[in-house]
Amino acid sequence: MVDDSSLSDVEVSESERIINVTFCRDAKLNAITPAMFDALDAAVIQLEQRADLRVLVIRGRGRYFTAGIDILTVGATVDPGGDASRSGYDFRRRYRADARHDLFDRLEMVEKPVILAANGPCMGIGVEMAVSCDFRLASEAASFRLPEVAKLAMIPGSGGISRLTRLLGTHWAKWLVMTDALVDASAATDIGLVHAVYPSETFDRDVDEFARKLAALPAEALGLAKLAIDAASEVDRRTARDIDRLAQTMLIQSESLRP
Repeated sequence: MVDDSSLSDVEVSESERIINVTFCRDAKLNAITPAMFDALDAAVIQLEQRADLRVLVIRGRGRYFTAGIDILTVGATVDPGGDASRSGYDFRRRYRADARHDLFDRLEMVEKPVILAANGPCMGIGVEMAVSCDFRLASEAASFRLPEVAKLAMIPGSGGISRLTRLLGTHWAKWLVMTDALVDASAATDIGLVHAVYPSETFDRDVDEFARKLAALPAEALGLAKLAIDAASEVDRRTARDIDRLAQTMLIQSESLRP
């Protein structure tokens, strides 16, 4: 059961074929609760199922994008009688659900653009969420950090290591994961973690403009481009070229082809 007070922690809105999910828990630095994850999950399902929605934007309101996962609320979902040391299907399934693997996989796999707009510091699972998205935009006030090793004696456990390594290579993945480094917006752009940095004063408008440009593009071509690019990073060169040709054939034969 979701506490009614948690409903104000996330705002979901739609405008101009864009669905926005905004974290609004500024008093707790937008630390993410299960209810906030659920709201994002529901928005991704809407994006998947509705043709009138073209783009998802994930935002933060206040000082932080997110300080990371709210350990206290996540801990409340764990069965205290469970045996966390026991290896087995039930524990793996429960961990996968708590770590939101399915949600982050869905962000990555939906054939529509997903934008993460970091208005301020983006910590822990926020970084893992970011690298599950297609585009990462940052304000000048943003910074990025993965404190799991240093603070919790854990590793980023929601797919972040594999995605960071694929995105940045082992060089920068090790730097971010193993050293507790705080990376500002400019440095995040330099290493390839962030696509663009905008002034804090105009950040929301700049993000809106970028999202509108994506929403105006041909949806089928945009979706297949995302699919083909992501597949190319996972398969051998010949298979990637075959995927390119198949995707292009589908577009050439589609009704949306522009003369």
